[in-house]
Amino acid sequence: MLIWVIYDITSDKTRNKIARHCKDAGLYRVQKSVFLGELDDNTLDELKLRVEDMVDLEKDSVYIFPMSQSELKKAGLIGQAFDKELVTNEIISKFF
Repeated sequence: MLIWVIYDITSDKTRNKIARHCKDAGLYRVQKSVFLGELDDNTLDELKLRVEDMVDLEKDSVYIFPMSQSELKKAGLIGQAFDKELVTNEIISKFF
């Protein structure tokens, strides 16, 4: 299943840890605080638990959205789809 992880984290240390966990889970960074990738249910559950333990529930927000391949293809993009400094063309072609 395709998963988007989008976050707004106040602490640099926590933000960096969450980014590392997203990468370790197999997600690709597509913006500075946006990750996209395919995860199985177990990996997704593990990521959710790790993130929940790290964030400040009063200040931070993390959104985790499932999306099918067909829904992704229907999504509209305006402007630059991905941060070119963070994402290679190989990753872009994997999803689009």
